Amino acid sequence: MHEEQKKKNIRTVGVMMVLTLLGKVLGLVRDMLMGHTFGTGMAADAFLTASRIPRNFFDAIFASAISASFIPVFNEYLEKKGKDEAFRLSSAFITLMTLLTAALSALGMLFAGPVTALLANGFDAPTAALCAQLLRMLFPTVLFTGLAFSLVGILQSLGEFNIPALLSTASNAVIIVYYLFFVDRFGVFGLAAAFLTGWAVQVLIQLPSLRRLGYRYRPSLRHEGLHKIFLLAGPVLVSTWIQPLNLTIATRYASHIEGGASALEFANTIYTIVAGVFVLSVANVIFPELSRYAAHEDDAAMGESISGTLNAMLFLLTPMAAGLSVLARPAVRLLYEWGSEWSAESTDLTGGALAFLSLGMLGYGVQIILSRAFYAAQKGRVPLLAGAASVLTNVVLCQLLAPRFGLRALAAASAASLTVPALVLLFAAARRYRGVLNAAALLDFAKMLVCAALMGAAVWLAQGTLAARLGDALAARVLAVAVPTVLGIVIYIILSVLLRVSTVAQIKTLLRGRRKST
Repeated sequence: MHEEQKKKNIRTVGVMMVLTLLGKVLGLVRDMLMGHTFGTGMAADAFLTASRIPRNFFDAIFASAISASFIPVFNEYLEKKGKDEAFRLSSAFITLMTLLTAALSALGMLFAGPVTALLANGFDAPTAALCAQLLRMLFPTVLFTGLAFSLVGILQSLGEFNIPALLSTASNAVIIVYYLFFVDRFGVFGLAAAFLTGWAVQVLIQLPSLRRLGYRYRPSLRHEGLHKIFLLAGPVLVSTWIQPLNLTIATRYASHIEGGASALEFANTIYTIVAGVFVLSVANVIFPELSRYAAHEDDAAMGESISGTLNAMLFLLTPMAAGLSVLARPAVRLLYEWGSEWSAESTDLTGGALAFLSLGMLGYGVQIILSRAFYAAQKGRVPLLAGAASVLTNVVLCQLLAPRFGLRALAAASAASLTVPALVLLFAAARRYRGVLNAAALLDFAKMLVCAALMGAAVWLAQGTLAARLGDALAARVLAVAVPTVLGIVIYIILSVLLRVSTVAQIKTLLRGRRKST
């Protein structure tokens, strides 16, 4: 990767991280309001499960066709045949996606009861009935999700990353407004309507940018590129069933634990904010670039880009995983344990799940980046095999551990189901692209692990000391999380410098270059 492109990517990732973080913070506020209003009781279990099922269906059936098949082929048309032909392809794809997602939405609404019985069989009768009612309202999110994701693919391929990064900010703002002004009047059913409105807004706010970039939608169902997209989507489709399938498995087991389904969802929200802001920002920026390298069959540039991305990502995710695992319970207590419906037991459930979920953060990051790399190269078989290993790991561990160890075992199984496919993808990428996995990279990662372990020990000692002395006031809760976090960051940076982690030297070089340019 050329230095100018590196600097441009870093700037873009930085802006996207800020915008994505804003959306995630609003998502956290949304969930805090959910916890304050409904706790981890029947309404929360029913609503969070009903809102997750359409997302899982979309991820399993259509996400691959958009993120892993449409974007690489769209970029190939942009590079080789120009904008007009690429736009014609996208119009045909959007038309087809609209028809398919509308059909799935209708089927989901029609069979909401049986779907709830299948995927949340541990719910009692009132909770299951409420979940089915909410599911009928929420299944049309599949339609809005399909449209929103398709437009995001076009904008990112055209170099516009800021508007896509703002989508969750817009939808979460709609839902927060509902909580603040309308929830007492319309309750959980009004919340479902607010979620639908939020997803519709995600579609609408992209339209001005598309128009500014010269895009015009022309309804069509015929284009030669569609055949290539869906031919590529075959193995990719199956491989991207993995994440929603694993979530479905976890939900099924969690529904047998009182408050388990909602506690797992709340824990996943915090986990996604910490891990997802950086990982997804990097993945969204790097994917169109990798697709262009693949279109030109530039394996050397692909390998360099993958290696640099993984190194920088692991440097940040390793301490994040260690720190979040240690601070899981105090973080949950700070964020959620302030409403009358949220109990200390809810904190224990959610905090325990979050601590174990955090162990899968490195696997999550590696898997996301390397899956995108193989999809960009239009090689879907390797992610398919990795995904099969992931599901097998999750099923076996859930079956063995959940009956004995409860929700924490489900979270640990989720972490393992992310780590196993990451290792499969890493070894496959190392065989295909030179320099992805070598002695220097392994030594660097070992140093990161040492730094993170020592940092984690210091954070644990600091948090325990503060918790024993500060009490339970709001200021004390903030300090019990903030002080160990700052201490951990400082310790990790100092140790990384002392152990000469190569990423530190690269950051110094980039900063020097930036100072010289200014």
